Amino acid sequence: MPRKQRPYPSDLSDARWDLLTPTLTAWRAERRGKGLDIGRTPEHDLRRIMDAILYFDRTGIPWRYLPHDFPPWETVYGYFAAWQKGEVFEQLNGLLRRLVREAEGRDAEPSACVLDAQSIKTSANVPAAGQGIDAGKKIAGRKRHIGVDRLGLLLAVLVTAASVSDNADGIHLLSDIAAAHPRITKAWADTGYRTKASTTAPAWASTSKSPAATLPRRASR
Repeated sequence: MPRKQRPYPSDLSDARWDLLTPTLTAWRAERRGKGLDIGRTPEHDLRRIMDAILYFDRTGIPWRYLPHDFPPWETVYGYFAAWQKGEVFEQLNGLLRRLVREAEGRDAEPSACVLDAQSIKTSANVPAAGQGIDAGKKIAGRKRHIGVDRLGLLLAVLVTAASVSDNADGIHLLSDIAAAHPRITKAWADTGYRTKASTTAPAWASTSKSPAATLPRRASR
């Protein structure tokens, strides 16, 4: 599709769009196959929808502030919500992760992961019920718990109140990673995960093949 408007820095290049096209067009075809779009021809270009989502993500603006050369913000948000619910973003992340790993000469699926968490301050519009206080770091806000492979590529993420302990969500993070990536048999984490998360193992950790987690102590700084 010819692109007449001046591109934003966050817009997809042709090469990157080619990587995403099969997944997004398959999603649209499946949706029509289920009768969710009966009688309606898709009005908006999927590439422009994705460009709008990337613009929103990069700039952090409210949905209503999307520039007018994108599709209406209600439409963009509708696609975003549908792709989030249908795990389309997870599919795209998995596709890109496998491509990067293979380009680095590694197996497409990882065999080990790294866990970590970070407490961050939140904006004033975040509901108080979703926030908490990290007593150790003296931060009021939320905490993101992340699992990555050894290249730093995202495997799983959980966002909680900052008051939730690393141990509590470390267990959920390990279980989610184990379910989605059965080749993984080892995880590295710092001492925040040492007690409960390292002893409450997901299913793959109970085998004799490998321990659930290898937890080296963080070097002093």
